[in-house]
Amino acid sequence: MKILYLMEYPIDLPGGGQLSTWTLCDGLIKHGFEPVVACPKLLSRKKTDFNFKIDEYRSDENRERNRFARFFNFLSRIRSFKRIIKNEKPDLIHVSMSESLITFGFLRCLGIFKEIPFVYTDRGLAYGYRKHSKACIKATLKHAAGMICTTQFNKDLWLKEKIRATVTVIPNTISTAFDAYDEGMRPAMRKKAGIGDDEFVIGFAGRISEEKDWDFVPVLVKALSDAGVKFKVALVISVYEGRDNEIVRSIKDGITASIGEENLIYMQDLTQAEISDYYYMVDVFVMSSMFESFGKAAVEAMSRKCSVVSTTVGGLPEVIGKEENLYSKDNVDKFVSRVKKLSEDRAELEKDREFFYNRYRNLYTTETHVMRHVELYRRIIRNGDTN
Repeated sequence: MKILYLMEYPIDLPGGGQLSTWTLCDGLIKHGFEPVVACPKLLSRKKTDFNFKIDEYRSDENRERNRFARFFNFLSRIRSFKRIIKNEKPDLIHVSMSESLITFGFLRCLGIFKEIPFVYTDRGLAYGYRKHSKACIKATLKHAAGMICTTQFNKDLWLKEKIRATVTVIPNTISTAFDAYDEGMRPAMRKKAGIGDDEFVIGFAGRISEEKDWDFVPVLVKALSDAGVKFKVALVISVYEGRDNEIVRSIKDGITASIGEENLIYMQDLTQAEISDYYYMVDVFVMSSMFESFGKAAVEAMSRKCSVVSTTVGGLPEVIGKEENLYSKDNVDKFVSRVKKLSEDRAELEKDREFFYNRYRNLYTTETHVMRHVELYRRIIRNGDTN
């Protein structure tokens, strides 16, 4: 069975949707599926680096501020999707991102490719879309064989919208690079980074996007420093667009203003294997997001026995599952109190680390993720679910 994935970002750009799809495709091959990914031109990888077919198309930056450029990019993507679907002739189409759904929806609502069933994974939150985008999504989903949400929280939001699609909850997954935990890697990575045995390390990681609220990271660092917490920051950022480098400089300057350059460990554009190793050096991983449907980075950190402290936004409380490790941005004191406690009480820190590692093993492993998709795909294709 051939499954075609439609994406508006390169699959080798670090991010929850891209990496979850990549891991899923690798897993599906083992179950007899033929995955194909349609996405913009790869950033640093080659097609031959993947175990599945990559069908590239031309696309400009999605955050282009010029409305005309965005409109022509949309038209170009419509033509590309039509060409790719016609050439690939998939048994099922899996639309992996919202802009891709709106693009595909333009074709599907006109009756084009109506013989091919499709499913959509919503990696945002129902209330986060602009009115016209939500209207397009709902119109397209009338024809869908199913919809996937990464949290129950988002499923409930869409059910309130009375969408005409069966909704299944399947959490995002992370790269297979995180599957096995190596006890020896923690001391090795800390030694490599010049971190002493008794030093406390706070981690932040992600790609540049408004949702991650990177401007708030220096605020959190300063609050901890002002409270007397002694720590280093291990920061990993992935950049995609030209102006991202300026944002990175601002974040780094804001952090070092509070703790000094000697206490910042900075890395950029890491591979999945490299970022898997990065988490070993972290004691407490912090999510600063203002909008998050799932929180892939939180799960990555869990897999490496990091304590995770997070904002209460979107689906993060469901993923974190521990109220004392959640804070809101209008109550930074709670964040400071929890992290300070973990920095001073090693027994509490170890307890937290084991809690999150067990949570990862019980809920977010690759095999669980893949099998739930296998079951969904087989049911749809078997039943011939096209609308």
